Amino acid sequence: MFEDSGIATVLMAMFAGAIRVSTPFLFVSLGETLTEKSGRINLGLEGTLVFGAMSGYAISYHTGSPWLGVLVAGLCGSCFGALHGYLCKLPKVNDIAIGIALMLFGTGLAFFFGKAYIQPQAPRLPSISLGSWTDNPSLKQALEINPLFLLGIVLAIVLWWGLKNTRWGLTVRTTGDSAPAALALGINVNQVRLLSTMVGGFFAGVGGSFLSLYYPGSWTEGLSSGQGLMAVALVIFARWNPLYCFLAALLFGAAGALGPALQSIGISRGYHFFNAAPYIMTLLIMIASTSPKRSLKGAPGELSITK
Repeated sequence: MFEDSGIATVLMAMFAGAIRVSTPFLFVSLGETLTEKSGRINLGLEGTLVFGAMSGYAISYHTGSPWLGVLVAGLCGSCFGALHGYLCKLPKVNDIAIGIALMLFGTGLAFFFGKAYIQPQAPRLPSISLGSWTDNPSLKQALEINPLFLLGIVLAIVLWWGLKNTRWGLTVRTTGDSAPAALALGINVNQVRLLSTMVGGFFAGVGGSFLSLYYPGSWTEGLSSGQGLMAVALVIFARWNPLYCFLAALLFGAAGALGPALQSIGISRGYHFFNAAPYIMTLLIMIASTSPKRSLKGAPGELSITK
């Protein structure tokens, strides 16, 4: 009986963790999917995520409005995206190198301006309780969902549908698959990539605000733990499909919740090893994706990694 109860507790905790932990992965991966669909890769989203977390927390602290913090975090992410897009359109500039530079720049900037916000408590984002029908406290807690998670699901569906069925989606895909073909059709390639990178940066900034304003719900310098970089691997794993990004984000989220879930039933041996599950999963995904037959399946033709 105890064993069954323990397994149920772990599964419940992983379910709740999958919802909470997956939200930043979902927003960053959707942003990177759109960016890469236009033919540009942005490895700087880790810095955007961290700066979004800091700026969102700071705005929430000073204004008392966490939703305003989310908006400002997204706008800051768009600014980083615009900078990335502008630099990458210059001659003989490598977008991967620029992304790494902006990752370090964004992270350093967040650490510099965020020193004053490590201790103060800012208003946090609310949650929606979907468990009022149950008396089980664990299940009730697992069914507390932040609106950003629901918004992420909607964005994944809209982005998937838009890329397949709308004119702007065709424009983005054409730009990402073949710049010469896009130019022949009169498409401004640099403009499409700039706008796509800006929107991708906005999503990443919103994902960062979730970290500081909901879960874990505070601003610290180690808040991200590399989630921005892991999201790039997630996009490859999802084969540049927004719907698969949602499923992959849930998988990463459940892996991230494995350690705390086991600790909740008293299993502390190897706790730090289980906490490393998302990183191990990222490594395994990257190794599995190196197969010549699978590694670039579905990748836009203009990406730096395909040339």
